[in-house]
Amino acid sequence: MADTLTVRAYIKGIDLTPRKVSIVASLVRGRTVADAMVILDHTPRRSATPVRKAIASAAANATNNHGLDGKSLVISTLSVTAGPRLKRFKPHMRGMALPFQKKTTHILVEVSGVEKPKKKPATKKADAVAEPAKKEEEK
Repeated sequence: MADTLTVRAYIKGIDLTPRKVSIVASLVRGRTVADAMVILDHTPRRSATPVRKAIASAAANATNNHGLDGKSLVISTLSVTAGPRLKRFKPHMRGMALPFQKKTTHILVEVSGVEKPKKKPATKKADAVAEPAKKEEEK
């Protein structure tokens, strides 16, 4: 059996709290990429969009850059971590200001799959037959 390879994709600095994103991430953790896309397309939460984009990016990296078979891709790791927090203030009564933090999130997706079988190069017999035919056409 062919070896499985792991390919990753990061999305950093999403303007959502990690707690809300991790709820959606837990729905698709460990599933195939095709199943995860269908689930996320029908999930009515704002955090489903960045999770879907991260999985799609990892799948595209695997198929285009590393030559993996798109049908064999499985989500091996889906990690949601806290990003930097932006400190802000909200005006309040009697000239006061109340502090709050805008939280951000990082998403790491690792996809594993099997390499596509490589096509065999054309045989030399076909090339040898084609060369005399080209010479005859030139005359």
